[in-house]
Amino acid sequence: MSRPSVRHAAASTKCSVLDDMTNNHKYLVAMSGGVDSSVAAAMLSEQGAECIGVMLKLHEKFTEDDASCGTNADERDARAVSERLGIEFQTYNSEDKFEKEVIRRFVDSYQRGITPNPCVECNRYMKFGALFEYADELGCDKIVTGHYARIEYSEKYGRKVLKKAVDESKDQSYVLYSLSAEQLEKICLPLGEFTKAEIREKAAAIGLSVSNKKESQDICFVPDGNYIGFIERYTKKAFEEGNFVDADGNILGRHKGIIRYTIGQHKKLGIVTPEPMYVDKIIPERNEILLVCDDALYKTEVKVAEVCWSAFDLPPEKFTAEAKLRYRHKAAPCEVQVNSDGTLILRFDEPQRAPAKGQSAVIYDGDILLGGGVIV
Repeated sequence: MSRPSVRHAAASTKCSVLDDMTNNHKYLVAMSGGVDSSVAAAMLSEQGAECIGVMLKLHEKFTEDDASCGTNADERDARAVSERLGIEFQTYNSEDKFEKEVIRRFVDSYQRGITPNPCVECNRYMKFGALFEYADELGCDKIVTGHYARIEYSEKYGRKVLKKAVDESKDQSYVLYSLSAEQLEKICLPLGEFTKAEIREKAAAIGLSVSNKKESQDICFVPDGNYIGFIERYTKKAFEEGNFVDADGNILGRHKGIIRYTIGQHKKLGIVTPEPMYVDKIIPERNEILLVCDDALYKTEVKVAEVCWSAFDLPPEKFTAEAKLRYRHKAAPCEVQVNSDGTLILRFDEPQRAPAKGQSAVIYDGDILLGGGVIV
């Protein structure tokens, strides 16, 4: 089968994403059935790379399939794209690993009053952890995904580094902070130079059926967005009511179970107070939720653990950078103090609103990702 060309698409004047490609490279392309991974596969196919499309089957037993967003429908789309491109396609059942590394962590976090970040865990343990295992099994030495981020050599850091996407509105570098320098040498991210509109245009120009496929906006294993119902079904238990309290321990009202609340939340508290109150801390051992005024949510210091660095092996003990505390958070200037135990203290120039335990703090030097960890 002849391979469809993407050379005439809108952004074709940008440099090849496979500049380092040699004939002895074999690529595993992570395919989800969506437009991004499909175009990533098309880019490799067009450049004559030897590649295999792989879909990880992650959560079929936890979600119900339907014609528009179900996992079976996604597999059909990925197979159709692979056939259109003339590349091999395989699926791997990774449900048990996904349950252990992503779903259990997600559920456990809410039960411990922590705000989880399942997309970060999925990328760490599944989209790259499991994929590297399958790449070895298939004899592939490179992994390609449809993430919006870039991998480029940095003279400043003397190695390949992860950088923000050109289209910062689609940038996904935040969820990839756990990638190591060694892994970056083996990963290709073709979409980092393009906008989403350009990628859709490419897909349409090639004739891919997924060119206008809707993006998923929810947690993949909770497609209806009802994470509370998911946790209750998964744990097979109801979460008891408890007290809302203020900083002095005064009872302000009753909450409906700690899993229903997140740090910084103001809406749907279901109580009346003289001034607006917000969730500042969830205390599972007492089944209490601490409420504060908005001003008290702002913090200048944030502690970070489980730190991963990709831009250097040993960071300076203290340096200035920018950090994001949530995926959609604007990176803010800060001083980074590296403690002897490997944890960090981030001291921000301006107080940051509602840093939440369990979320990721990701550190940047401009558009270069230096590393990151988990807020504690």
